[in-house]
Order: sequence, then structure tokens, then C-alpha cells
Amino acid sequence: MTPDIPFIIIGAVLVALFGIVIGLFLMGFDRIVAARMQARIGPPITQPFTDIRKLFAKENVVPENAIPWMFNLAPVLALASAIVILLYLPIGGFTPILSEGGDLILVMYLLTVPALALVAGGFASGSPYATVGAQREMVTMIAYEFPLAIVIIAIAWKLAAAGIALPFTLASIQANPIWGLVGPLGTIGLLILLVVLLIVTPAELSRIPFDTPEAETELAGGILVEYSGKNLALFSLTQGVKTVAMASLVVALFFPYSLAAFIGLAGISGAVIDILFFIALITLVAFVSVSVVRVSMARFRINQVVSVYWVYLAIAGLTGLLLVMADQIIGVI
Repeated sequence: MTPDIPFIIIGAVLVALFGIVIGLFLMGFDRIVAARMQARIGPPITQPFTDIRKLFAKENVVPENAIPWMFNLAPVLALASAIVILLYLPIGGFTPILSEGGDLILVMYLLTVPALALVAGGFASGSPYATVGAQREMVTMIAYEFPLAIVIIAIAWKLAAAGIALPFTLASIQANPIWGLVGPLGTIGLLILLVVLLIVTPAELSRIPFDTPEAETELAGGILVEYSGKNLALFSLTQGVKTVAMASLVVALFFPYSLAAFIGLAGISGAVIDILFFIALITLVAFVSVSVVRVSMARFRINQVVSVYWVYLAIAGLTGLLLVMADQIIGVI
């Protein structure tokens, strides 16, 4: 066993615990903030922890027409893949547990694995409601991947144009914040790309207004209609961990800053400050991209979801990319 293996194993366990705990916290924060915005009291912030504990105490019910092995494997695969995403993301100023030359591209594709597991589980359940939900999940996934790719390519292109090695590596972005590499025109382009990524986030998480795969009022829960007990708990944990992953991706791309270095702290106290600052940042991102949006908007139809991402956000993303490129050309001249 090489010296790096124990470090990777311990780090992976800690990151998994961090993702699960903070993910449940963000789910509770979202529920209570949304309730207050709607003039309701809402549940306590610890309600998701209680819900998960209750679900793990219940048995799994497998539908008669289901494919049992796929039905039971899907939630495990979804949670495992969501945790793997976190291993490639810098958390609280720390270097990612796993880091390669093109890990940003890998993260983009890993984000699709929990959705694919959800689709597989929906099809395997044998329910017509879940089948329709699975089809909608696939359409939604295809729709938001294009603007997400534009954002990632734009940032990597700017890093490469600035002469920074390994532009598709999150560690490179963390060491070279993108805002310091652009002029006024590029700043406008980055702001547009930031908005695009914030709007991609609720679709990645199947949250309102992009929750067409579940659509309780139309599909009675849709893709998750047949899930219960431990399996449903695993899918709920997946959503929490993926919320942390998406918010962490936004922070890693656009706000890779260290508060401890800014105020001159080091050691354990500096690490604690950076982690708390990181949690505050991802909480703010989740609030803006999930809570505010779902309270202020109604659910889109599936054709509207495609139009939003393939037309409006694609045009916005390409505009941001062109502005960043134009800023680079002007800077060279």
C-alpha cells in the first residue's frame, strides 16, 4: 500500500461525512428560509436529519413489476457517484483529494451519473409515472449540459490564454482566481457566466422550476414514486450531497478565495476559518440559486425547460464567452 492510499481513504471518508452533513443542513436551511419567505414558520433546520433517520428505520418496498437488482442498486450508485464528485472539488481552501489534469471535465460528466442512476431506478420500478419522470429527467439533463459546458470552456479558455498550465484543473483555478485575469469587458462576461451556472444549479438538483421529473401534482412524485425506506433515504442523501457539489463547483470556479490568508491566520485556526467561510459561501449560493428561485417561480413545462437552456441560457453563455474572448484580444492589443 503506497503512502498516498491511507491519505486518500481517510480524506474520502471525511469528505463524504462533510458532504452528507452539510447537504442535509442545506436542505433544512432551504426549507426554513423558503417557509419564512412565504410567511410560514416552517420545520426546524434539523428536519432533514429526522426524516433520513425515520426512512432508514423503514423497510424497502420493491414493486411487483420492478427489476429488483437495478431498483435497489440505483440509489447506492447515485449516492456513491455524488460523493466521488466532492473528491475532485477544493473544499475550504484544501486541495482536492483527487486531482488530475482534466478533472474539471471529469466533474462535468460525473454530475450526470447521479441523474443517470435516478433514471435507471425510475425505469426499473415498473411504474408508468416513474417512466415518464425518467424520460423527463433525461431530457432535462441533455438540456442543461450545454450551458454548463459553455461556462467551463469559457473559464478554461481564459486560463489557457493567460498562460496558466493545466487550465481544466480545479487546483489551477483555485490558485489563479478568474476575476484577476480579466478587464472590464471580461468581468461583464464572467458575471453572465455566473448567472448561467446559478440557473443550471436547480436543474441539476431537480428543484423548482425545473422539477418536472418529480412533478408531484402531475406525476404523483414521478421518478421516485415507488421508492420508500432506505432506498428513498439514499436518494435524499444524494440530493443533499449533490447540492454541496454544485454549490462547491460555483465557489471553486468563481470564488476560490481564502479568508484565513486575507486576515493573516494559519494553522488549525486558519483551516477552521476557511471551512466556515466555505460553508457560508455554499450556503449563500444555495440560497440564491435554489431557495429564492423556487419560492418566486412556478414549475416549468418540460418543453419550457429545453427552451430555457438550449435557447436563452445557451445564447447568454455564448455571449459571456465572446465577451471574455474580446477582453483577451483587447488586452493583447
